Amino acid sequence: MKVLRSDQVKELDKFTIENEPILPINLMERAARACTDWITKYYGYDREFKIFVGPGNNGGDGLAIARMLSEKGYYVEAYVTGKLSDNGLTNYNRLVKKGAAKVFTINGVDKFPMLEESDVLIDALFGSGLDRPIEGYIASLVNYLNDSGSTIISIDIPSGLFAEDNTPQKVITIDGTQYYANVIKATYTLTFELPFISFFFADDAIHIGHWEILPIGLHTGFIEHEPVDNYYITHADAKELLKARYKFAHKGNFGHALLITGGFGKMGASILAAKACLKSGVGLVSTHTPQSGIGYLQTAVPENMISADEDMNYFSSLPENFEPYNTIGIGPGLGINEKTQAALKQLLEAAKVPMVVDADALNILSQNKEWLKLIPENSILTPHPKELDRLTSPKKHVYSRIESQTQLSKDYKIFVVQKGGNSGISDPEGVVYYNSSGNPGLATGGTGDVLTGIITSLLAQGYASRDAAVLGPYVHGLAGDLAAKEMGEEAVTASEVITFLGKAFKHIY
Repeated sequence: MKVLRSDQVKELDKFTIENEPILPINLMERAARACTDWITKYYGYDREFKIFVGPGNNGGDGLAIARMLSEKGYYVEAYVTGKLSDNGLTNYNRLVKKGAAKVFTINGVDKFPMLEESDVLIDALFGSGLDRPIEGYIASLVNYLNDSGSTIISIDIPSGLFAEDNTPQKVITIDGTQYYANVIKATYTLTFELPFISFFFADDAIHIGHWEILPIGLHTGFIEHEPVDNYYITHADAKELLKARYKFAHKGNFGHALLITGGFGKMGASILAAKACLKSGVGLVSTHTPQSGIGYLQTAVPENMISADEDMNYFSSLPENFEPYNTIGIGPGLGINEKTQAALKQLLEAAKVPMVVDADALNILSQNKEWLKLIPENSILTPHPKELDRLTSPKKHVYSRIESQTQLSKDYKIFVVQKGGNSGISDPEGVVYYNSSGNPGLATGGTGDVLTGIITSLLAQGYASRDAAVLGPYVHGLAGDLAAKEMGEEAVTASEVITFLGKAFKHIY
């Protein structure tokens, strides 16, 4: 799914109006109807709705929602905060004519209404076109709404939040939690047709709450042909990437992966990566591991073959021959001692195939950044945010971090998977793909090792690096979702994610 910038969304609205064609007021009506249908699906007549209306088209949406809810018999109060747009004024007149909702004007802090925790507040103050922080009495109103304890439903985007880059926002801390000043903290955000980039960032999540996309018939032709640098990976995208298997295939058709993993006290990481690699469809897996780990691996993963390191406890030497291997995954459980660092440099100099680089291999690279140029083109790095910061430079906001990540991909012609709630995958052309699967149950030790195994498996099977980097996190997150659905997020472990990999692939088919 494409993700448009706010200026592109404005052009999409304009194109739809001109080419459907449809009058702007009727497109607003369509958006309001979609919101009203969602609201009435989840809320009964025991709740009072208080709708806060801004001066632009977002306010017009709010007034239309007020009319539609009141027509359905809900108790509605609308609070207008500024001069309305032409379409907003049309909806204001329609609402007043109906007479079912109470309409008030707010022009100062002394006009704020009394709010109850049971109220449902609808935020229709400002939409995605906002390009400066909210100030004045509207800023006071935003904070008043946030402090009410009421459910808040934002239309389009939480008022005050920018659709892309929120680094200019003033950050405040209340009870140890960071927020943006003068930005609505929505319980739910109802957006239209496509998500905004800021929906994928942890820094912005506390303001967005749970978000849903409501289709309103915006022009598909415009979306199809509009160039973008951001995508949101959905089930349909994953299904398109997943390769079908044919009846007479044999293990040689599905590649041979080499994993270089494990060290003293961390053989569990090696076992998890090997199991995940096998459960993701690879034909053969060999693991190069310290001698002390051989027994553990052969017992825990009998399908896995062994390449023994010269050292008893650490990665220190390379396999004799790389010819059999279609790809190499390295990092889980390695450690960062000097022998391991030297061996990693030798590997980077010797490797001729795209690699998957994770965990301690990334930590070693962050201490030897000149080695980044040795990484084979089209390799896939899988850092979590702190590992990415060590590879680039520390960033206070995730938007700045994603920019650094994208530059890293461009500079070294590699793919970077920044692991997180909506893992962002950057490619050498500067395009970023945001993953849609996964849940907080995956925030537990070992799940990163599982992801390494999955992506390594896909690369070995012949998936293009871009497809492996995008499909791997989706499958990984989906397995976590299926596990959480059955046992709850708290009980999800890395081993359980592996157990559900088969169901995840089956679900995608």
